[in-house]
Amino acid sequence: MIKMIALDLDETLLNTDKTISEENAAALRKLHQAGIKVVLCTGRPINAIWGYLEQLGLTTSEDYTITFNGALVVNNATKETLAQSGMKRQDLELLHAFAAKNGYPLDVLDFDQVYPIADLTPSVYQQMLKAPMTFTKTAFAELPDHLYSKAVMATDALILDQVVDHLTPVMKQHYHVVRSQPKILEFLAAGMDKAVGLGQLLTHFGWTFNELMAFGDAENDLGMIKAAGDGVAMLNGQSGVKAVANHQTPWDNNHAGIAAYLRQVFPTNLK
Repeated sequence: MIKMIALDLDETLLNTDKTISEENAAALRKLHQAGIKVVLCTGRPINAIWGYLEQLGLTTSEDYTITFNGALVVNNATKETLAQSGMKRQDLELLHAFAAKNGYPLDVLDFDQVYPIADLTPSVYQQMLKAPMTFTKTAFAELPDHLYSKAVMATDALILDQVVDHLTPVMKQHYHVVRSQPKILEFLAAGMDKAVGLGQLLTHFGWTFNELMAFGDAENDLGMIKAAGDGVAMLNGQSGVKAVANHQTPWDNNHAGIAAYLRQVFPTNLK
């Protein structure tokens, strides 16, 4: 029995124009009201997606969000942390050296703000993110010595193709590297992904992955799609995601594919 529905945002729940269709929203609100947990899973902080949470009615003390691709599980109403993990500055030294050697940009995120690394090639992450976060340009050596959720390279898609091709075996062991968007490459702690945060949240409620349905489209969704009792790939999803999914939505993200799939699985709730 499905007790929790986890949803990626970009190219999954969101249309290409970054909005949630009312058809998708209405279906999720009905299931939430019926007692099924609806959990957004994103690389963004919670304040950057608050409008979506309000639209879906996910603002009670029993609602949670998976943020920073699994590194932070946060209560929507109180903003209190249920679980948190990440990397220290020294964990990022290998990545900084790689970026400096090859002329790549780098942004480092903690759980409150973004640090565009000032001694590297300028980044376009702020323009791409378009989120209410503080961006503080900082030289790598001057980064505060505390916990960081992830690092990001945001640049032309062809350049990121080169980055992926040049990643060394040591880097692949040291970081979990995912392409969340064509122009965004994310570096997480080894073993970190959305499934980690979801596992912590499921344990909080006393549930298992068998009781989870998860929707996604891209590399950073693979972990939760594989782990879920019902992993659902978007019709517009990447081939690698479709290969590991249990099912696929009948329509793409721009045609309320999530609502269409949910009507198949929950016909009584979504008449």
